[in-house]
Amino acid sequence: MTTASWVDLDEDGGFGIENLPYGVFSRPGEMPRVGVAIGTCVLDLAGLSAAGIVEDRHYFASGSLNAFMVAGRAAWQANRARLTELLTDTAHRGQVEPHLIPVSDVELLRPIEVADYVDFYSSENHAANVGRIFRPEGEPLKPNWKRLPVGYHGRAGTVYPSGTPIVRPSGQRMTGVSEPEPSYGPSLRLDFEAEVGFVAGVPSVPGRGVATGAFRDHVFGFLLVNDWSARDLQAWESQPLGPFLSKSFATSISPWVVPVAALEHARVDPPVQDPEPLGYLRCAEPWGLDLRLEVLINGQVVSEPPYAGMYWTAPQQLAHATVNGAPLRTGDLFASGTVSGPDRGQRGCLLELGWNGREPVDLGDGTKRTFLEDGDTVTIRATAPGASGSVISLGEVVGTVHPALP
Repeated sequence: MTTASWVDLDEDGGFGIENLPYGVFSRPGEMPRVGVAIGTCVLDLAGLSAAGIVEDRHYFASGSLNAFMVAGRAAWQANRARLTELLTDTAHRGQVEPHLIPVSDVELLRPIEVADYVDFYSSENHAANVGRIFRPEGEPLKPNWKRLPVGYHGRAGTVYPSGTPIVRPSGQRMTGVSEPEPSYGPSLRLDFEAEVGFVAGVPSVPGRGVATGAFRDHVFGFLLVNDWSARDLQAWESQPLGPFLSKSFATSISPWVVPVAALEHARVDPPVQDPEPLGYLRCAEPWGLDLRLEVLINGQVVSEPPYAGMYWTAPQQLAHATVNGAPLRTGDLFASGTVSGPDRGQRGCLLELGWNGREPVDLGDGTKRTFLEDGDTVTIRATAPGASGSVISLGEVVGTVHPALP
């Protein structure tokens, strides 16, 4: 049964007492601090801490969640229990209300200081579609794809908060099959990628991998990711070592980090994995997540990708990323790769939606897109089921494309 909060909540808003996602915010003339979303407000944890209402270990009076994330699972659980108590017991209302700030009065900032960034390639539907587009006569999936979570290392320095303008990148590209040499210029095939990420809080020991069963001990929470991609730059530079400039120019993340504990009711069985993964990739629990994404271009819904169908799960991604002994650091960000479903309306990028430019996407206002144009705004949002039919929101990540710099 869902516990009721004394805060005035929109039943369908997704920021109820079961969620309590963490973020970083500021008000004019004030330093950034940590808060929690509840209803249409931000609960100022730094203010509660200064008033002695929640435990003060200097977690919350800072511009990132990292100090709290490194404190570990026991601290996360204790603070979540305390916030639930404060927001459901009317005896605390007088203490807490002065620290509730309308979200419309604050600026939401990047929630974490990113240590390292890894992007995976974990949707079978997406990987198979890409294979069919670029290798129509061959097998859609490479031989290793169903044996390990394929991924690449991105740039932590270009992970930006939602709302940051996305400047069209420039680089080398091959503009057509008749061009004998590459040219230089702004990307002509700029794309979005709808993804879900998770953030590490507790570091691991160098030389020792993190087992799938230890996921909750290290991972703080989940958030939304748009890993922007310059497809023309990518096609030229990715042979043989993979993406570089085509992916490193910008990655956008949502402002709210939803705790792992808030998504327990969203856990479902992932797709059956065949062949059976090697031992270090096996999970004793179901770690598929029933997250329902929605992608909009200029306010028009163009796709509704289902995260529940992702072939490789977050604990498997974490286990693979560390099995060679690479240690976790607080603030490490891991993204799922493009989330795509089996239907055309569930594809998580324009490369798939428009089938590499051959099937333009209708935006409903008389315009169509094969790839993103300057001025386009991409919004990715997601929800998950909570207990007793409630909804948990992951918020949204937004970015608007700006022209390449001269």
